[in-house]
Amino acid sequence: MRSEPGEPAERPSAAGARDMKPPKPQRPALPPPLPLAHGELAEQDALELRALKEQIRTASGLFCEGYKEKCLRRRLAVRMRARGVHRYGDYAALLDSDPAEYQRLINTVTINVSKFYRNPEVWDAVAALILPDLFGRAGPLRAWSAGTATGEEPYTVAMLARDYLSALGRSGEASRLEIIGSDIDEDALSRARQGVYPELALVETPAAARERWFEPGGPPFRLRDEIRRAVRFEHMDLIRDAPPQDLDLILCRNVFIYFERELQEELLTRFVDALRPGAWLVLGKVETLLGPVTRRLEVVRSRERIYRKR
Repeated sequence: MRSEPGEPAERPSAAGARDMKPPKPQRPALPPPLPLAHGELAEQDALELRALKEQIRTASGLFCEGYKEKCLRRRLAVRMRARGVHRYGDYAALLDSDPAEYQRLINTVTINVSKFYRNPEVWDAVAALILPDLFGRAGPLRAWSAGTATGEEPYTVAMLARDYLSALGRSGEASRLEIIGSDIDEDALSRARQGVYPELALVETPAAARERWFEPGGPPFRLRDEIRRAVRFEHMDLIRDAPPQDLDLILCRNVFIYFERELQEELLTRFVDALRPGAWLVLGKVETLLGPVTRRLEVVRSRERIYRKR
């Protein structure tokens, strides 16, 4: 019943009050859309992104200009969402106030995904073609895993080399092979040096290798000291730092795909320059050779992306 103007409205009965549903709480306003990986940036967003990339380069050494912009914007979006900021300028201010965020950003941009014996067909080819060639040579040997993440790749090289030499009764020659693993991510390198891994890192590891090269028990699984001591890890930025020289083998798998084509060509040239004549290059399965450097390499296994310097 509606009350007349000027009269107080009737109060509901106690029973009616029980039947009334409380009002739904209002949802908080959604944040503005993130200027992320899709579509064109507005002019102000583009300016803020350019300034942010320069700030990151200056403060952390991460050369963002070398990365494909769509990839970079997606990675930035991950950290911006995690920190609750929605504009590039706001994220730049957050980096100023929390310098530890730079390392979290580097971890996100460089994507440390790796496994022992990842893509087994590639490692089968390494064991069948590359190791016999390397250990057929005299003198010291050098291998480099570029963009090593948490170390599974160079440790796999160490395991395969020891298995190969053991089968020939030449185990004492393992020390001839110096193995270097490098990455820009200090946290990943720290985990690599510890040599302790979750179950996921070993899902492609042959049972015999698990038994021989890891301590009993787990997860987590701990590498035996012989393998841990076989690899030296170094902090290195592929874009800014010169690679090791006089190399017999370079593995750089699924790293180039995040770089712009011009930078890919430049890095490939540096890699081939660092290889000795007749030395080997192994790329990721979705990567291809680009530019003039193709004339300096022989394709040995196209499917596995294995090449040899002419």
